[in-house]
Amino acid sequence: MRNFHLPGRSTVHSLNAMVATSHPLAALTAIEVMRAGGTAADAAVAACALLGVIEPQSTGIGGDCFALIQPRGEGKIVAYNGSGRAPMAATPEWYLEHNIKAIPLTSPHAVTIPGAVDAWTVILRDHGKFGLDSLLQPAIKAAEEGYAVAPRIAFDWKNQFDKLKKGTNTGRYLLPHGKPAVAGDVIHQPELAQTLRAIAKDGRDAFYKGPIAEDMVETLRAIGGLHTLDDFAAHTTETTVPIGTMFKGLDVWQCPPNGPGITMLVMLNILSRFDLTKFPAMSVERFHLEAEAARVAYMMREQHIGDPAFVKVDVTRILKEFAEQYAGKIRMDRLLDLPKVSPPMNPSTVYIAVVDKDRNVCSFINSIAHGFGAAIVSNNTGILLQNRGAGFRVQPGHPNCIAPGKRPLHTIIPSLVTKAGRALMPFGVMGGQYQPVGQVHVLTNMLDYGCDVQEAIDMPRGLHYEGVYQLEDGVPGDIVEGLKKLGHQTTRIVPPLGGGQAIWIDWEKGTLTGGSDPRKDGCAIYY
Repeated sequence: MRNFHLPGRSTVHSLNAMVATSHPLAALTAIEVMRAGGTAADAAVAACALLGVIEPQSTGIGGDCFALIQPRGEGKIVAYNGSGRAPMAATPEWYLEHNIKAIPLTSPHAVTIPGAVDAWTVILRDHGKFGLDSLLQPAIKAAEEGYAVAPRIAFDWKNQFDKLKKGTNTGRYLLPHGKPAVAGDVIHQPELAQTLRAIAKDGRDAFYKGPIAEDMVETLRAIGGLHTLDDFAAHTTETTVPIGTMFKGLDVWQCPPNGPGITMLVMLNILSRFDLTKFPAMSVERFHLEAEAARVAYMMREQHIGDPAFVKVDVTRILKEFAEQYAGKIRMDRLLDLPKVSPPMNPSTVYIAVVDKDRNVCSFINSIAHGFGAAIVSNNTGILLQNRGAGFRVQPGHPNCIAPGKRPLHTIIPSLVTKAGRALMPFGVMGGQYQPVGQVHVLTNMLDYGCDVQEAIDMPRGLHYEGVYQLEDGVPGDIVEGLKKLGHQTTRIVPPLGGGQAIWIDWEKGTLTGGSDPRKDGCAIYY
């Protein structure tokens, strides 16, 4: 139990419905939707659409969406892959001929077709009671009438100021006074409000066809993009089944590739070979084991994972063999000798966990990749476009090499834990490449160290990335020094690692317990 003499955050508890998001206004919106009779899916879409306005550095209709949904918290789980594809003209040969050996983060080539709007439509078709016409109204109101900037969002705005100064239309749309927004500033986005109103009226076709799509294509082609109207019109969402593994007697589920959730599952399979309870939660040994498992899993991901429509991804073999092959090699006194992998860092995302009164469960994530995406805003629509395509390789033969109509290896991963087929916890951790590590950290905090969902989210974090162990300020100095003695190169990370939300379902008591991450001004509320 938390020490109430000290600052902190308690878990929240409910008998009815609950939502956990990265912003209080989005959480309140989701609750209002469910009070009006909406489902968990309805609530997630409404909250996410609003976050695309009030948390613009992280998400929006110019980005992608993944979700895991389990109706009534029992039985079949449905996975939704709303990631966008590369333009049909995006061949690796084209990039090599133009001496582009890696996709620049703020170039039009980093912009894949945004998948979020179509994904929302498909999710609502399958699991919603309301449509975009009503669920987009809170986002429209915020864009048109204005919203007050929250402190964490202002922190990110300031950190991305140089990027926004150099972007396409970003100065006009996102630096209205020529400087980054600060906490309490009121921001209006009338062009985005008009775009959202068109989608509310005419549905997903208003985004992928007609004037809005034409404006996005015109904007991108004017700065060298290969996109066409046909690329937008052809976009579809994939509905599939999740992949999973068992950990501590529970089933942990992820969306399949091209999502990177398999990375998290490989980490769990490796750590299941160790008794973490032998070491304190805040110890050199625990942080070392987590880093070693991450290094192996990320190596696997970079070597084997791509869009399964283009390359064979043997999920069953990977989940079994990588843990068996490497877990026995991990030493407590040194680092494994592994190749360094350097995928682009993607720090911005929103994750939403929702459980409604009927126990429909929604684990939902939406992102524009890096902070403020590609820093490209469509000329007249106010749509900030993602830079997810920067995750591609320009390396023929690589499973994640760019190709016409191909989806990039992603970073966003919603997760769901079940037991004997029943939902126990939708949860997620934001922060791009950190997400698999963050999910493992939160889950082992709960299952190995007895933390509640809030304690598990709050505990200090680290990410072994590009050969350096990036550690939050909350990691004690003696642990940092101990990691150095094992051979880890360490550094203190400036932006905190991600955020996170979770809702635990107690079927016996009939209650929900939620937690949210203060790193992103998170909010879990209920009715």
